[in-house]
Amino acid sequence: MPAPRPTVTGVLETVLYYSDAQATERFYSDVLGFRLLSREPGRSLFYRAGASVFLLFEASETLRGGHLPPHGATGPVHTCFLAPPEDYETWKTYLPEQGVPVLQEVEWRAGVLSFYFRDPAGNVLEIANGDLWPK
Repeated sequence: MPAPRPTVTGVLETVLYYSDAQATERFYSDVLGFRLLSREPGRSLFYRAGASVFLLFEASETLRGGHLPPHGATGPVHTCFLAPPEDYETWKTYLPEQGVPVLQEVEWRAGVLSFYFRDPAGNVLEIANGDLWPK
């Protein structure tokens, strides 16, 4: 008889990749207001995003590997951030004022709204005003 399946309690880290560290740090620190936890020049930026950790890596460096297995991505990657419902409209107004255009807004089931925009590396980011997924 196989062993019982262990559980996973959530996503600890989410990763995106960049090529311009200065523009990326300015965007995530100054525009989005995330708290910088750690910076390794030429390799990574680590942020706190609510209860989660949001990692940004220089893609060409992480593809080389080293003390961790190589990983990376080419082309835009996607991440969705959750905002309190009362802040959702403020985010939609604030980002264009910062020079970050809103690409599209979607109304999901049960009236949950989200909108899409890009970071300096072209990654597609999304802010939702509620949980889009069944529990």
